[in-house]
Amino acid sequence: MAQPHCVVYDGHTPLQTGPDPAAALAQARSVGGMVWVDLSQPTREQVHELAAVFGLEPLGVASALRTHQRSKLDRYGEHLFVVVQPAQYDDAAETVECHEVDLFVGEDFFIAISPDEAIDLEKLRALLEEHPDVLDRGPYGVLWGTFEYVTRGYRDVLDGIEHDIDEIEEQLFGDDEDVSHRIFALQREVIDLGHATAPLPDMLLRLQRLVENRLHIDDAPAFREVADRARYVDGRVSAFRGTLDNALTVHSSLVEQRRNEAMQRMTETSLEQNEQVKKISSWAAIGFAPTLVAGIYGMNFRFMPELEWPWGYPFAIGLMAAVSAGLYVAFKKNDWL
Repeated sequence: MAQPHCVVYDGHTPLQTGPDPAAALAQARSVGGMVWVDLSQPTREQVHELAAVFGLEPLGVASALRTHQRSKLDRYGEHLFVVVQPAQYDDAAETVECHEVDLFVGEDFFIAISPDEAIDLEKLRALLEEHPDVLDRGPYGVLWGTFEYVTRGYRDVLDGIEHDIDEIEEQLFGDDEDVSHRIFALQREVIDLGHATAPLPDMLLRLQRLVENRLHIDDAPAFREVADRARYVDGRVSAFRGTLDNALTVHSSLVEQRRNEAMQRMTETSLEQNEQVKKISSWAAIGFAPTLVAGIYGMNFRFMPELEWPWGYPFAIGLMAAVSAGLYVAFKKNDWL
């Protein structure tokens, strides 16, 4: 079980602090600063202890305990509850991994909870410490820095997905019909990414207005800039979904076209075979007629028509030729030959 990591800031200067959140909060208030608390894979008891120390609303605490949430922004009393989902892209497996981070933001505290410990919260804090002007603005400055970190992190994810979509477009016109499985799988990952990115523009717009009202200013350009990036990210994700939908439609059309062409070739082959069979059958029938006549007259019966007739042999040959010629004319007329 991980213990909370507390850091007290006097402006942008970190102070020596113990692991006790209550003591850290008291220290922060004594110097007019803020306390940053990191907590990974917390137990329910740890979350409730933090709620008691910082006066968190029960509804926000209940939301923090309910994992696998989409990005959202809720206001409970004097503090905010924010869920963000930093993402990573595994190019080999073509999967998007979204990780939940729950944030509680008050006037003098910033609490970051990573339910699955997939996000290095200390790394995030160290990155923000490189920008003292952000820390000087207190918890809302840290919240802005967190959104900046998360939205910029989507760039590599989007580039990885776009690269794979380009490969799919090239693969579409090959003979690999299994490309549909790749499209379906990537489409599912893009939908999951959309769950993380779609709420961000509205969240940041609300946050911009909240900061403007709280600080009594007409504009908060830093939040507006992040909101613009969030809209750009959401637009690219939506475009990816449209591209994959079109790719699936094109692939289905190509597969159907190939099947129709195969059926056409089979039909043409069958018709050609039928023509050959008709020709063979016709010549077999033509050849059978003389054989029949010759077979009958070759039976050596004593009493047969024209057996002792002087013209019997020529008549038999003529009969064979006449029957064969008649069959040839009949088959030719019916286009069998």
